Amino acid sequence: MSIVATPTPGPLLLSPADHTLIMIDFQSQMAFATKSIDAVQLRNNAALVAHAAKGFGVSTILTTVAEKSFSGPMFNEITDAFPGEKLLDRTSMNTWEDAGVIEVVNKIGKDRLVFCGLWTSVCIVGPTLSALAQGYEVYVIADACGDVSDEAHERAMERMIQAGVRPMTSLQYMLELQRDWARGETYDLTTGIAKKFGGAYGLGIIYAKTMFGASEGH
Repeated sequence: MSIVATPTPGPLLLSPADHTLIMIDFQSQMAFATKSIDAVQLRNNAALVAHAAKGFGVSTILTTVAEKSFSGPMFNEITDAFPGEKLLDRTSMNTWEDAGVIEVVNKIGKDRLVFCGLWTSVCIVGPTLSALAQGYEVYVIADACGDVSDEAHERAMERMIQAGVRPMTSLQYMLELQRDWARGETYDLTTGIAKKFGGAYGLGIIYAKTMFGASEGH
């Protein structure tokens, strides 16, 4: 019996309503020691993820560690996307061991979670492996994470992938939420975020629209 294809997305693809995004410890003190990714690129990638999540209405948790006493404020590229959003401050390196964060996770009630933050080997490995152990489906946005060395970041990603975490990238995350350029209600949102935070891809959009009035949806 042959397989019959249908024009429908696979169940492993993300959509805006089916997951919660958890952004962890995007703070000055954590960024100072991050060497696996350039600080400017990290901030752009985090901003792209945050603005995409906000624009598409993704349930999002923003959490910091020792914000007032040690690690400093969360990147304003993230907080600007979520004006008035409460930041959940912790003492635990593993976000999943913080009762306040878990209370919000349970209140939202999504069983698919997407993580990004600093550092990959500690503050991302901890909650992702913990969430997997409790039955959650877990994704990590690899280029919106960073660590003290390439080695630390890469070994952390390998460890999570071996455990069942699904890796992706920041631009991939946003485009997976859009998925079809004919979705006009979020077309300007997606291309606008790309033009601002999408690097060379964003420059390409600016060029195509300025020079030719081009549009992917037509």
